[in-house]
Parts: sequence; structure tokens; C-alpha cells
Amino acid sequence: MTDPRRALPSVSSLLEREDLRALVGPHPRSLVVDAVRKAIDDARRTAESADTVDWQAAVQQTLNSANRRLLRPVYNATGVILHTNLGRAPLAEPAVNAIHDIALGYTNLEYDLETGSRGSRYVHCVELLRELTGAEDAIVVNNCAAALVLSLSALARGKQVLVSRGELVEIGGSFRVPDIMERSGADLCEVGTTNRTHLEDYSRAITSRTGAIAKVHRSNFSMSGFVADADVNELAALAVQHHLPLIHDLGSGLIVDLSGYGLTGEPAAQTALRAGATIVLMSGDKLLGGPQAGIVLGARGAIAQLRQDPFARAMRVDKMTIAALAATLDLYRDTDAALREIPVLRMITTPADMIRQRCESARQRLLRHRIGAEVVASVAGVGAGAFPAHGIPSFALSLDGAERTETTLRSWETPVIGRIRDGRVLLDLRSIPERDDGPFIDAVAAALQ
Repeated sequence: MTDPRRALPSVSSLLEREDLRALVGPHPRSLVVDAVRKAIDDARRTAESADTVDWQAAVQQTLNSANRRLLRPVYNATGVILHTNLGRAPLAEPAVNAIHDIALGYTNLEYDLETGSRGSRYVHCVELLRELTGAEDAIVVNNCAAALVLSLSALARGKQVLVSRGELVEIGGSFRVPDIMERSGADLCEVGTTNRTHLEDYSRAITSRTGAIAKVHRSNFSMSGFVADADVNELAALAVQHHLPLIHDLGSGLIVDLSGYGLTGEPAAQTALRAGATIVLMSGDKLLGGPQAGIVLGARGAIAQLRQDPFARAMRVDKMTIAALAATLDLYRDTDAALREIPVLRMITTPADMIRQRCESARQRLLRHRIGAEVVASVAGVGAGAFPAHGIPSFALSLDGAERTETTLRSWETPVIGRIRDGRVLLDLRSIPERDDGPFIDAVAAALQ
């Protein structure tokens, strides 16, 4: 019996076909040639007959895959608002507009418009950060881990840094705080025990080699039971007594009080500064609701040392990050505007009943497409290590099919990412911006149909 693979056409003969020739123009010729080769290889591998292959469809599918960007928008229906795997904080509209305006042309990123001489990229967000937090000075780098390395390098390189054993935490992606800290050139000196660390533990550990005291907020887990901690006020007094800087890594970037929404235990930057920390470190893309950035707030002299450290250049942020961060910070001048316009804060503070109403409306729209769904109670979370012990009451669409439905939604043109519970797929609308309800439900309906 003759092997059907012997009858497969050549690359050149397929490129002469009118339907495939039409693909050259909309796509580079080299890309079309590669797609034709792949189609032939696929047919050869499956021993498919040339007469049964839809060559135009096979080539077009390869071209579509080749042109699809790896970084794509997705719908986050997991209920985890600051989902690290899904890019954390969605930006407020003014921040998006600021990026657009700055990205289109040139800027005064490092140009002083008053003097006509070279300026500094570090000045653009400083006044806003000082106004909002009460800090003497500030510097912005590319993430909070970078802020920690830079701070230790500038203030304690070659010296010991005291840190509680209970604060040597592991963060996302298997990165551990002690490993990050050691990259700064400082030597870690662990004090206390995992569950109990007292002020005396720090005091006894101070020697002539001590360069700083560090306090790391345990933002991604909580400890209860037989536990003890030295608070920032106590550590600040000890640091002043021994002429040492106190470095407080907050992580989350909270600068508004969310206790009225049932969320407590996450310290705000202003509180840490008032308690006496020399510098306070926080993220831009967590509870602050801005772009990825590491923000260092604190004493003028300490921030000056950070600016002069060689690591500062390696960790500096670009013009678009600065533009988005400044626009986000500007919203915080009016707390009501911040809660209304910053997507993360709006998602966190939206009443559960409003989420339920949105789910009911979405269920009705799906029914018009003959897709059945239930509205069920759900528990959402802030995510990114913030408020780990607090769930947020929410509601979700519940779909049957479990893994099959989840895979179908995840594979759609604009992927829909949900979670599986009790054999059903849950799509929690708390982590879907309200403005996206229409296109989100259209995507779900199209994928499942």
C-alpha cells in the first residue's frame, strides 16, 4: 500500500495556490513560508492524505498563533483582586492616560525645565509622596525587593543587620527575604525565635558591627497563639539610642484606612513613619493600586544615601512607571476619589450585594445564549500577601463541567480565568471591573457556545 505521505505537496507548490498566496501581504512572506512548512510537517507526522488536509486553515492557524502576543489581557474571575500571576493591580484610567501621553514622545524625565540643565528622574513623585505620607523624602525604584536591597546596600553594606527570625519570610516565586537581603552585601543577624522576639533580643545583639535594624511585615501569613513581637515604636527608640537606622519593609503599600470595610492588621505607611522608622518600604502595585514599583519613604539623609548608591541606577524606573505612579498618587489627594477611581480599592470596598446584582444580571444574559449558570456565595481575597487572614464576602457565577469548562474558558481568545470548587467552575465578579461586565459575559458565552 502506497504511503500517503509520498503524495504531500511541496512548499513551493502550496505557495502557488491562490488562497495561500493571498496570505502574503497581510503577513510577511517568511512567516507564511514557515507556516506552510509546518502544515506539511504536521500532515507527514500524522500520515494524513494530501486530499484531506485543509491547507488554508492549517496555515492560517499557524499564522494566528505566531502573531498572538505572549503577554495578553485576561479576565480575572478568580476573586483574588491582587493576583500576582495575573499582573496584580489594574491601573486607574488617569494612570493609563498618563502612560499614553508620556509614551508618545519626549519628556523632561531628566531635564530641569527651570534651569535648562540636567535633572533627576527621582524628583517627579517626591512631592506627592511627601504630601500623602508625611515623609521628609522619597525615592522610587522598580519593585519592593529592589528597594530592600538598595536600602541595605546604602545603609549597612559590610555590617550586620538585625532581623527577627519570625520575619524571614518567603515571598512569591520561592524567593526568600533573607536571600534577597544578603545580596545587598549586609550580614544578617537573626534574633529571637520563630514565634517570639522581644526588644531585649535586639538589644543584646547590638555590637560595633551592627549597621541597621530591619523589621519585615509578615504580610502573606499571620501568626497567633504564643507569639510576641517588638513593635516599631520600641525598635525606633532602640535604634535612636544606638545611632542606627530602622528599616521597615511594609510590602503592601497601604495609605488609606480600610478598617471600615472589615480589613485590619495591615499597617499604613504614614503610621510606620510616625512610629519612628528611618525609612519605610512599600510596593506600588499592591494596595496602592499603581504600577509595579518599590517606594522608599523616610528621613532626608537616609534617602540621599540611597540615591548615591550604585545600585540605584540598576534599579531605576522608566518614564511610564513614573507617569502612572504620579497619576495614581494624585488620586489619593481626595480619599473618596481614590476609593472610587482606583480599581483595586473599588473592588475591595464594593458591597457584596452589588456583586450579587451584577451576577444575577450576568446569569440572565447567559440564559439568552442558552447557557445555564447559578449565582452562589463566594469568598474573595485581596491577594499579593495583603490581609491574608481576611476573606471578602462576594458572589460568583457557578458553571458545570469543571475541568472541561475551565480549559475552554482559559483557551479563549481573551482568556477567562476562574477557579474550581466542588466540581464546578466559579467566576467571581468582585475581581472583574464593573465596566468589563458586558465584554466579559460575551467572552464567556462565545467560548462556551
